Amino acid sequence: MHLLLPLLASLLFVCGLLFVKRVSQSSVRPEGVDQITLLFFVNLGTSGLMGLLYLFDGVLFESSAPTSSINWSLIWQPLIVAVLFMLGLIFTFTAVEVGDVSIATPVFGVKVVFVTCILALSSSDGIPPAIWGAALLASMGIALIQWTGQHHPKRIGVTIALALTAATCYATFDTLVQRWSPAWGSTRFLPAVFAMVAALTLLALPWVRWRRIPTRGNWKLMLPAVVLLALQAFCITLAVSVFGDAARLNVVYSLRGLWGVLLAYTAARIWGGSEADLTSKLLVMRLSGAGLLTLAVALAVLS
Repeated sequence: MHLLLPLLASLLFVCGLLFVKRVSQSSVRPEGVDQITLLFFVNLGTSGLMGLLYLFDGVLFESSAPTSSINWSLIWQPLIVAVLFMLGLIFTFTAVEVGDVSIATPVFGVKVVFVTCILALSSSDGIPPAIWGAALLASMGIALIQWTGQHHPKRIGVTIALALTAATCYATFDTLVQRWSPAWGSTRFLPAVFAMVAALTLLALPWVRWRRIPTRGNWKLMLPAVVLLALQAFCITLAVSVFGDAARLNVVYSLRGLWGVLLAYTAARIWGGSEADLTSKLLVMRLSGAGLLTLAVALAVLS
């Protein structure tokens, strides 16, 4: 049943990115909201949700509660995790703003291979051969997605690089949340992490463009973007912290690659965007690349 959380998060993530793509600055909406403003509100929204967990300290998810009081000498742990979360979100937004959602989201799925590799490297058993096979399949999937975008080869290459960097940040984030949460308890560690995220986010306050928010109904797109992305972060992070099992959880979460291709194409047909111009052949190739990535992440976990 705990796999329902990452499944829900995978859908919320893609839907949220579609709104981010629509409301952000681009050739389609030059009057859109800039990345700093979006990051500011998404981070504060997520931090607010995570902060609610502290109200249930010792009551909610008792199996994940610590057996002793917090050792405040470990305060550097939530700080590191907070920085990784912010970097991951920055690279995610940049990838979506630079390129297509249907390209970026399948590449984000490689995160589960990174998680599995990190867990394998930190264990005494080493990396199973199946992990290398998963990495090869993932590389083939990324290459297939890249080769379909011959009309903007440079932009697609940058998009994939940004998405891979975001995946690396989030893979390290998940691994550390799984390892460090038990000593704190999920209802203490996650609020501590996102209190630091909020504090770091407030440093960007002077650069928030408040006047852009009400312009041409930007707030109508920005509000669902913030709510959807905050909810998906809450679902996947809580699942990793409480249940562990980061590799398997990320397999289900990686289905966002498939949702990304399908929903991005549908949204572009309604709102407009580069995905709407894809030929049937290119759409099938992107779906094939997303399918290879999904197969790679499944193989990584089943190993």
